[in-house]
Amino acid sequence: MEIMSPQNTRVKEWAGLQEKKHRDKAHKYIVEGVHLVQEALLAEADVEILAFDLDKGMPAELKDHLQAVQGMEVVGVSAAVIAKCSSTNTPQPVFAIVRKEGHGAEAILSVKDSFVVVLDGVQDPGNVGTIIRSADAAGADGVILGQGCADLYNPKTIRSTMGSMFHLPIIEGDLAEILPQARERGALLVSTSLQGEESCYSHDFHGSQWLLIGSEGKGISPQTAQLVDKSIIIPMAGRAESLNAAMAATILLFEGMRQRGGKH
Repeated sequence: MEIMSPQNTRVKEWAGLQEKKHRDKAHKYIVEGVHLVQEALLAEADVEILAFDLDKGMPAELKDHLQAVQGMEVVGVSAAVIAKCSSTNTPQPVFAIVRKEGHGAEAILSVKDSFVVVLDGVQDPGNVGTIIRSADAAGADGVILGQGCADLYNPKTIRSTMGSMFHLPIIEGDLAEILPQARERGALLVSTSLQGEESCYSHDFHGSQWLLIGSEGKGISPQTAQLVDKSIIIPMAGRAESLNAAMAATILLFEGMRQRGGKH
C-alpha cells in the first residue's frame, strides 16, 4: 500500500500520536528511525503499521524482520508524509505505529531479589529515557514511573531509551500503592540525599533493592519520602552541588551491578 498525501486521514492520525492526549486515546505511540523500529520488531512489540520512505526504499536492516511480525501493515509513503509524522527536524526514513502493551506491577513485584529503579516526578523526557537505558545496561529488573514523570511514550523519551524500553518491564503506576507492596515482599527502598546516612559505595546492594530517584529540582515527594528505608549519598570531590537525575541513577545502578556480580 502507498500513501503520498500528508493530508490523508490516516496520516493525520499518525501525526497526532506526537501528542499525549492522542496517544492516550488511541492506546498507540509512534517510533521513529531504523534502530528503534528494529528494536521494536526484535522485541516482538505489537507493531500495527510500518511506514517507509518510498524514494529511499525499505531499510536493509528491517527486511529480515518483516516476515516475523504477524498482522503488521507495511505502507510506502512520501517524504512529505514522513515529515508530517516526525518529531525531528531531520526525519528518519521509517517509522512504526505501535500499540501500547501495559505491564502490571506484578511483572516486577514477583521477581525474587529484584533490582528496580523508581522515578518520582522526573519530568525531563531525556532523563527518563536515559535512566531506562542505564537500567537496561545494568541488568535491572524493571523501571517504575510514578505520577508526574515524563510520559514513557513521548518521542523524546523513546529516543533517549535507544531501544531499551523494549528490553525490560516499565510500569506507569501509583507509588503510594506499589511501594508498600514492594516492602511487604522484602524490598529495601533506597533514596539519595545530600544528608544520606551512608556512601553509595559502602551501601550493600544485595537482596531486593528499589532505588528511588526524585525530580531534578525537588527530589522525591514528601509522600514517597515517608516510605524510604534508607538514604544514601553519592560522594563528590568537586564543587558541584548535585548531579542530575539520570547521572545519579546511573551511578547507583552500576555500583549495584558491580556488587551484585554483573547480570544478577
